Amino acid sequence: MLKAAGEAEVLTHFGRALADPERCRLVLALRCAPADAADLTDRTGLDGSVLAGHLSALREQGLVVAVSEGSRLRYELSDTRLGHALGDLLKAACRPSDSHTASDADHTGDL
Repeated sequence: MLKAAGEAEVLTHFGRALADPERCRLVLALRCAPADAADLTDRTGLDGSVLAGHLSALREQGLVVAVSEGSRLRYELSDTRLGHALGDLLKAACRPSDSHTASDADHTGDL
């Protein structure tokens, strides 16, 4: 039970970080490739101050890291597994509801 509570806290933390659509756009952009602020502005359409605030929040949440490259910062996901997990989550969330199988129902009791 204690492990499940810890896992629930981790997922809650992750969910809060992704609760904002603009932060989701940033994370999805970084899932494709690391980028500096100018590139992220081009890819997401977010202006500089909004972008900086969201990047700061994502860094504080531990989802994004900044890597110094000379006078620039390159942003990337803190762990490559996050990109894979996001991809899996998108696939699961976007699949048609009629494609659920009996084995899906079997896993609901695992919590």
